[in-house]
Amino acid sequence: MDELVDRLSSVVGSVVVDSDVLEAHRQDAATFCTAGVPLVLVRPSSTAEVQEVVRAAGEYGVPIVTQGARTGLSGAANAIDGCILLSTARMNQVLEVSVEDQVAVVQPGVINADLSRAVLEQGLFYPPDPSSWEMSTVGGNIATNAGGLCCVKYGVTGDFVRGLEVVLASGEVIRTGRRTVKGVAGYDLTHVIVGSEGTLGIVTEATLALRPAPEAALTAAATFLSIEEGVAAAAAVMGSGLRPSLLEFIDGITARAIQDYRDMGLPANVGSLLLAQSDRGPRAAEDVAAIAEICTAHGAVDVAVASDAEESAMLLEARRLVHFANEKLGTSLIDDVAVPRSQLVALLHGIDAISKQYGVLIACPGHIGDGNMHPTVIFDQADEAAQARALEAFGAVMDLGLSLGGTITGEHGVGKLKRQWLAEELGPVGLQLQRDVKAAFDPRGLLNPDKLFL
Repeated sequence: MDELVDRLSSVVGSVVVDSDVLEAHRQDAATFCTAGVPLVLVRPSSTAEVQEVVRAAGEYGVPIVTQGARTGLSGAANAIDGCILLSTARMNQVLEVSVEDQVAVVQPGVINADLSRAVLEQGLFYPPDPSSWEMSTVGGNIATNAGGLCCVKYGVTGDFVRGLEVVLASGEVIRTGRRTVKGVAGYDLTHVIVGSEGTLGIVTEATLALRPAPEAALTAAATFLSIEEGVAAAAAVMGSGLRPSLLEFIDGITARAIQDYRDMGLPANVGSLLLAQSDRGPRAAEDVAAIAEICTAHGAVDVAVASDAEESAMLLEARRLVHFANEKLGTSLIDDVAVPRSQLVALLHGIDAISKQYGVLIACPGHIGDGNMHPTVIFDQADEAAQARALEAFGAVMDLGLSLGGTITGEHGVGKLKRQWLAEELGPVGLQLQRDVKAAFDPRGLLNPDKLFL
């Protein structure tokens, strides 16, 4: 394949074949997904360079795996043997921010947080905020239709994608969607591509909807002695007519891990924590006071309400510590099932039963306001038997989520990790239709070919 590498070197400014660099780039953050050995890593800086890479790959019949920041948790950016890794790292420009149209036009390698700060300077707001927002790219967020803490009020990435520029498997460029708020001409190809994990085309530009910058936010934090009380309080908040800009749940296992990691003054018998925020400026104090009353009425043993931004940040510290605290307990296998809010107690009870059945620890923090939870199987990776039980428990959690009318993935995507459950969720007709869509976009199967489908 030296000829292919030479060809790529003639059309792309950054082409890497160093084995150490390739090793460092061959997988994302899903440590339990296999990854192959790539042939080469290319870092194009323009749509034209991406086109050249795709045409060269087609001529040689070599697959392409597109990568952003590799923060994904499903193996969707993992290399396959002999592939071209196409990094969007050099396509990192915010091309336009329009106050009048309330849109931003960006390249896919722009970091989410950088975009958020750039538009805030113009008095605007880009709401999608995955936990990895300081590292993850807009292109990666689009590929998985990523969510985040603000989804409960504002929605997910796809809700803010107006249009895309995409390089197809043929090397042709298509522009989908539009800049306008409304537009119903033809099939909505924009939202076919959103969430497709690089299997239908390579996004080279995105037109994103923006909102006016939010007003100042305040936070409330409530401690409960059971999961049932915490879930009931969350349901009552959502049913009250209030629309918090954040509503997060921390289970007892995670809460105790946080307390061990950093003293937050949590009781040893904590059952759950509920964190809520309102970003309605002068009305935020009224909102969080109402949320505090609801939590107290549902059995909270302690409720703290912030009076300013500094206190709000302190109350949200527990949420920021979730990953670091659980990491201290052992190796983690993170799920992201979503169920109707009415089924959350059944989900949490079922997870507890699965934990006991397989002899593994399962924590379960999550975005309770939209029912998207993160069951986290924790085990000793050095123990092969424990690892096998953990993988079985992981699958059992996804089966449980489906049985409760939910989905196997609310925001992380299918990638390689969850392929075997996709057929169960979609059914045979739905799965075949999706395969047909893939074939229409990518007849030779060269774009991220081992993802989504078994």
